[in-house]
Formats: sequence, structure tokens, C-alpha cells
Amino acid sequence: MAISVLLADDDARFRGIYRKLFDRTEGFRTAGEAADGAEAARMCVALKPDVALLDVQMPGADGLEAVRRILPVTGTRVIMLTTFHLDEYVHEALTLGASGFLLKNASPQEVLQAVRAVHDGHAMLAPEVTARLLHTFAPRRPQRRHHFAGTVLSEREIQVIRYVARGYSNQQIADELFLSLETVRTYLRRSFAKLDVRDRTQLAVLAYEAGLLHEQR
Repeated sequence: MAISVLLADDDARFRGIYRKLFDRTEGFRTAGEAADGAEAARMCVALKPDVALLDVQMPGADGLEAVRRILPVTGTRVIMLTTFHLDEYVHEALTLGASGFLLKNASPQEVLQAVRAVHDGHAMLAPEVTARLLHTFAPRRPQRRHHFAGTVLSEREIQVIRYVARGYSNQQIADELFLSLETVRTYLRRSFAKLDVRDRTQLAVLAYEAGLLHEQR
């Protein structure tokens, strides 16, 4: 079954480019288009697309407000589209539960890969932006060590979380720690449950905000 994608951007030309990309690529289809965040939220509730691509900056209700409205009431996974100077908004969106973000100049292949990855339950963070975004903004926010202090994370779970925050894939983590792929997935599932996060993206944000990468254990 084709992955259905909702496009939300106030630039009709930009939406048109993405619409052609999805409609002409096997395994994808455009579920609908929205010009602002409020319309995107309404369409997500009505159409229930698999993935929504949301521009951060739109008139009226922006992409951030759309995330607040979409995630609590739909199963749609959200990818934010951003430019460098809007990183702080994307950080907030990831905290709210967006599954990742892409730069608006991402190649067609990168866009397709991101949508497919998010649809399959993975996070999708542009590597060259992730470190800059989290290192820049996480230190400004209140430390959230209590999220870790109130859990019983094993030493191995913390190791896995650190690698996730650094952008490693499950296979790369398995290789680094000499574990099976399924064991890594098990550690991640346990960490999600203990920390009450929905995916790797929120896990990475939480790890940076808690200063986990700066601690020596």
C-alpha cells in the first residue's frame, strides 16, 4: 500500500514540486495539501495520512501549532521542513513529538527516504543540523535529569541512548556495542517505556536536555 503524505506549506509552488515527487514515485501518494497549520491539522484529522510534511513558518497557525493539534488525536507522523534560522522552532516540535525534520533544500531522494523511514517508525534527523540544533538550544532549557532519576535505566540502556543521541542507527549501535540488532531494539523499547517517549527523536532530545552526553558513567 502506498504511503500517504499530506503537504503543508504556504508556497503553492513548493507544494506542487513535492506533490509531483510523491505522485510519480511508486509506493507514495499525496493525500492532500494545506496552506497553513490550521488547515493541515483539520486535514490530518479528516484524511488520516501516514505522514505529514509541515513547514515551520506558515501564516496563521504555524507548523508548531499544527504539531500540537495533530499528534494528540491522530496516528500521523510529522516531519518538519525548516531552514537554519528556524532551528529553535524545530527543537520545540521534536520535544512535542514530531518524528524528525529536513532542510527545505533536501534532495528528492532524501525526502523520499525520510518519509519512508518515519512511516516505518524511525526518527529522521538531518545529521548536519541535528548536532547544531541540540547543542545550541538544549543547554538553554531547564535540565530534565528528573526524567532519568525517576527511572531504573540500566548501564547498557544509557549507552544505547547516548549512541541514539549522536545519530547512530540501530545497526551501528549493535556494531559498536557488539550486540545483536534485536537486542538493541529491545533496549530501545524498554527506554521508550521507562522515559515515556514515543520514538528515537524524543529520546535524543531528552538525552541532550538531561546532559546525558556530558556525563561520564
